Amino acid sequence: MLIDIGVNLSNPRFAKDTEDVLERAREAGVEKLILTGTSIEESRAVVAICEQYARQFPGMLYATAGIHPHDAGTYNLESAAALAELAALPSVVAIGETGLDFNRNFSSPTDQQKSFEAHIELAIELQMPLFLHERDASHRQIEILKSYNDDISDGVIHCFSSDKKTLFDYLDMDLHIGITGWICDERRGLELQKIAANIPLNRLMIETDAPYLTPRNMSKKPKNGRNEPAFLGSVLAGVAAVRSEGEDDIAAATTATAIKFFRLPD
Repeated sequence: MLIDIGVNLSNPRFAKDTEDVLERAREAGVEKLILTGTSIEESRAVVAICEQYARQFPGMLYATAGIHPHDAGTYNLESAAALAELAALPSVVAIGETGLDFNRNFSSPTDQQKSFEAHIELAIELQMPLFLHERDASHRQIEILKSYNDDISDGVIHCFSSDKKTLFDYLDMDLHIGITGWICDERRGLELQKIAANIPLNRLMIETDAPYLTPRNMSKKPKNGRNEPAFLGSVLAGVAAVRSEGEDDIAAATTATAIKFFRLPD
């Protein structure tokens, strides 16, 4: 069994064949998916997907609830209340996607930090794990996380693609690391390929971030270029190619870690 800890299933590219996507995932051995909430609207959408397919795919779908740093400017008292309501739902297993993204600054750094800290405080209040995003903002993100580190129950750096120093800084805070198809990219993934063996096996999880980051190590790539959870095995293969453990051991360990991290039924 594999668990995909990051799927953007509310993305319009899945609108016409969601059921088929879930069926292909199940056939590929991907038995649990964590659907990513990136705004109040998208968090509600992924929760609705969990509820819509609960009977057909029992125990398969879970969600996060959060506001991505790109949309941090929308964070206010109303969205804070909505986020708290979403977090109380049984399908929601983590707070986020949240964090800092200084690469594009679609929201100002000030707004991002305000939203990020509010997400952290909610996760601490509810004792829920954090689903974290970070791009070109590791120094400030680590500063903020360190200020709350004694109270955070758990956190995973989703879609990690940074350098060795940043990796070790996150690991020093006992954070988990999520690896995507970035590791399968012979152009952009070289640094990650060099350092992925440094991640303790019990701190590692895998994800597709579908429909993005289609693994480039697939022998038969989808004609539409869309990534989907059924391709998680290619991410697993990419991780195994740069570590000492075999695919079976990594699959078992990342699954066990995800079940524990998100408090999922096994």
